[in-house]
Amino acid sequence: MSLSINSPSSMPTTIDSGNSLKVAVMAKDQQKAEGQMALQLIEAALAPAPQPVGNSGHNINTTA
Repeated sequence: MSLSINSPSSMPTTIDSGNSLKVAVMAKDQQKAEGQMALQLIEAALAPAPQPVGNSGHNINTTA
């Protein structure tokens, strides 16, 4: 099965359903990967900050 598209003569006028299916599957996989990355980013933002190691640089002298 192929679909006809109204397009300029420089563009192909039919789309092979096999290629269309492959592109759709690739787009779905990309969306899943982006969703996983977004979830990881949200989880990292909600995680508590790690405790500082040592004392150097953590105390600020506010009396000048």
